[in-house]
Amino acid sequence: MEETLESLRKKIDKIDLDLLELLNKRGAVVEEIGQIKETQGINRHDPVREQKMLEVVKANNEGPFPTSALQYIFKQIFNASLTLQKIETKKVLLVSREKQSEDTIVDVRGEKIGDGQTHFVMGPCSVESYEQVREVALAMKDQGLKLLRGGAFKPRTSPYDFQGLGVEGLKILRQVADDFGMAVVSEIMHPGNIEEALDYVDIIQIGARNMQNFELLKAAGQVKRPVWLKRGLSATIEEFIYAAEYIVSNGNDQLILCERGIRTYEKATRNTLDISSVPILKKETHLPVAVDVTHSGGRRDLLLPLAKAAIAIGADVVMAEVHPDPATALSDSAQQMDIAQFNSFMEGVQPLVSLNQ
Repeated sequence: MEETLESLRKKIDKIDLDLLELLNKRGAVVEEIGQIKETQGINRHDPVREQKMLEVVKANNEGPFPTSALQYIFKQIFNASLTLQKIETKKVLLVSREKQSEDTIVDVRGEKIGDGQTHFVMGPCSVESYEQVREVALAMKDQGLKLLRGGAFKPRTSPYDFQGLGVEGLKILRQVADDFGMAVVSEIMHPGNIEEALDYVDIIQIGARNMQNFELLKAAGQVKRPVWLKRGLSATIEEFIYAAEYIVSNGNDQLILCERGIRTYEKATRNTLDISSVPILKKETHLPVAVDVTHSGGRRDLLLPLAKAAIAIGADVVMAEVHPDPATALSDSAQQMDIAQFNSFMEGVQPLVSLNQ
């Protein structure tokens, strides 16, 4: 007796369910293979094996589908399996959004970074004197800002440039911050300096040149103090995320990621601000994301538009440099704002900041 349309459709439905079950079984085996490859350091993609499997499809196809159609379907299955292995690897990262769905909030003396509000980190590129830092801090206080940055240890391209005041600079930052009820953000360059720095800094900054200084990352992960990690000059986002994982995997989850521009062929700016990294990092990780608009462009005339872009795209923090007299600064004079320009800058970003309140 000839089968009806309805009965044939039921057969198709049953076959589809069988295919679905088999595909998910295949996926479970693929995940196990991915874990073994990860342990053994084997490349997930094996093009030679993939080609052999396509040849098996060709040799065993009895129709009615043409071989080319079936090979296309199997290629999609192979690609989905490769993606499944990659996703499973990402899930083991402690910084990943898959591992923790809720946003991490870093509390720095009452400033809750990552709470949906826009925060600002301001201060001179280099600490030069108590009077210099105090003048900047006073202007910051008038604007209601509490996160004071300043370089005490300065990694410079030339060994003949100003290298910073070292621990003396940290002491100046701490004194000024205590005078005005602020928190200190400052770069530490060597693992051996971290313990001493804890007496002076509220946030340990790891600079772009040290993003893959793995011993420094491990040491920062072993203390209970927030860390400000800057993206390396030519680092990919994946490399940046793995650098963050070094810190968190060593026990410190109080971490802020900072996009500070990457090196490209463009010469109009000091670096190129990778503004797309902000939503990518916020999607891929649960950590707060900051943007350093000073080092991104290297030009004070670009600070305001870059800050607006950073706030608009969802950055949790904006970092910029302020100096009482940039013309006499011992480092990076062309990219620092004076006090009047700083006040104008804060006025310029206020409409966008208000939207986040």
